[in-house]
Amino acid sequence: MGGGEELVARAGRHGLRLDPASLSYNDAGLDFRVAYATDVHGRDWVLRIPRRAGMREVLWQEEAALALASRYLRDIAVPEWHVMSDDLVAYPLLPGLPGLTLAGDDVTWHVDPASERYAAELGSLLAHLHAVPLAEADELGVEVRSPEHVREAWRADVARVEGEYDVHPELLDRLHAWLEDDELWPEATVFTHGELYPAHVLIGESGAISGVLDWTTARGDDPARDFMYQHAFAPPDAFAATLRAYTAAGGRDWGPRLTDRCEALMAAGPVGYGIYALTTGRPEHRAAAQAQLGAP
Repeated sequence: MGGGEELVARAGRHGLRLDPASLSYNDAGLDFRVAYATDVHGRDWVLRIPRRAGMREVLWQEEAALALASRYLRDIAVPEWHVMSDDLVAYPLLPGLPGLTLAGDDVTWHVDPASERYAAELGSLLAHLHAVPLAEADELGVEVRSPEHVREAWRADVARVEGEYDVHPELLDRLHAWLEDDELWPEATVFTHGELYPAHVLIGESGAISGVLDWTTARGDDPARDFMYQHAFAPPDAFAATLRAYTAAGGRDWGPRLTDRCEALMAAGPVGYGIYALTTGRPEHRAAAQAQLGAP
């Protein structure tokens, strides 16, 4: 994408009249470059610009996931796309601050990872999210994976990464042990966000969770996907508070090895990045993926 002038012109072709002086950027996203701008009427917007061609299917999937999330998460704001095209997605800025902001190497927390209030609200949010009927998700066009599909998809990804990269033997042993351990895989799948870490969770002025961003990876999948970041970032007491709130709000008890499942998914993160790098074909992503996969 070119400079701000080109983006303003692109938005104009979709009916958005932006103030060029208001533009700012966030380059952290892998699939989209994100910009923020104010229109000539004073309304704030989020602009997402695809980083590569061929994103139409990804956008359709996310648009369907947003329709589902907005229907079932009544008290939680999600993006409402006003523009959806091959070259631009735009929606009004949601209220609240992300729980975590990343700018290069700078990491700023806007919510305390140890907060039991945040932990409990997250648990309740997940219970409602995971209660979304998968049949309805499938009807809307959201990908829905069975438990068997989840495992086989990971098996295929591990095999592909093993064939394309120099994977550290310790990581490879752990990945294969994970694939063969029946207790580390879901008995049922649910509608998941997939990247529910604090950077995608908005916190309102009252300190309550007010919204959830970036539904690119949402699909019917392993519920542990939505617990793994809380398990990774929060102390044990806060993670336990999330699970208590989850079951109190109607969420299923996923068993004593949920924490092991979270750890296994986090350890497999470099596999996902390795597949992403192969998809984009960009050498800088391949090099970064190799660095992760080659580490013990």
